Amino acid sequence: MRILFLGDIVGRTGRDGVLSRLSGLRTQLGLDLVVVNAENASHGFGLSPAIATTLLQSGVDVITLGNHAWDRRDLIGHIDGEPRIIRPLNYPPATPGQGSVVVALADGRKALVVNVMGRLFMDPLDDPFRCTNELLGKHRMGVTVHAIVVDIHAEATSEKWAFGHMLDGRVSLVVGTHTHTPTADHRILAAGTAFQTDAGMCGDYNSVIGMTKEPAVARFVRKMPGERLQPSEGEATICGIMVETDDATGLARRLAPLRQGGLLAQTLPDF
Repeated sequence: MRILFLGDIVGRTGRDGVLSRLSGLRTQLGLDLVVVNAENASHGFGLSPAIATTLLQSGVDVITLGNHAWDRRDLIGHIDGEPRIIRPLNYPPATPGQGSVVVALADGRKALVVNVMGRLFMDPLDDPFRCTNELLGKHRMGVTVHAIVVDIHAEATSEKWAFGHMLDGRVSLVVGTHTHTPTADHRILAAGTAFQTDAGMCGDYNSVIGMTKEPAVARFVRKMPGERLQPSEGEATICGIMVETDDATGLARRLAPLRQGGLLAQTLPDF
C-alpha cells in the first residue's frame, strides 16, 4: 500500500497548495491512501466543515486534528456525521467524534488511521500510550487491516520517539505533527515501523510556524498580547512523508519525505 501523510495545513496558502497538487501527486506516486492533518486549515485555527468537505472531495481520504480541533465550533456538530474526520483518540469519552477510522480502499484493502495527542507541554488529556494500546488490541495488521497509520500530535520529541518505539512492529507508520517543522529523522525502526518525529506543515515558511512574522516576533519581544495572529500568505511548501507497506505484514518497505513548492529544499519520493 502506498500512503502519503501531509503535515499540518496552515490557512488558505496551505490549503491552496495541497488542493493544487494532490490530484497530480496521487497519479504520479500511485497513492492508495492520503492522510492530512488539517487542524490549522481555517485561518490558522481549527477546521470548518466547508473546508473539510473540500479537502475530502479533492482526494484526501482521512483528516486528522489536534489541540485546535474545537476552535471552529461548527465542526462539533459536523464531526459525528463524517467519520473520515478524526480527532485525538485520548480526548475524554463523551467528546464528539472518533479517534480512529478504518478506511476501505476500492480494491478491498483496509487501513486503520489513528490520531492521538501528546501530553508534555500540551493540554492535559488521557494517556495516549494506554489508549492506543487498547485500540490496537482490536486491530492487527495482516489480519483485520492491511496497514495502520498513527498521527501523534505532540510538542515533545522525546514523547514522539517513545511512542514510535512502543508501536514498532505493530503499525505501519508513526508520524508526528504540531511543531510545523519537518525533521530529518525519517527511518524504519528495528521491527519495521516507519517513523518521523514531525512531518512539517503545508504553509508559507517565510513566517513563524505559518503565521505572519511581525506580530509573532512582537509577542516574544514585548511579552504582551498583540494583534491576533494571521496565516502568512506567501507560496506554500507542501510537507509530508510517503510510505510503501507490505500488504501481508503491514510493515514499511520504504519511505521518503516529500517537500514541494515554497522555500524549502525540494524532494519527491522516487519509488
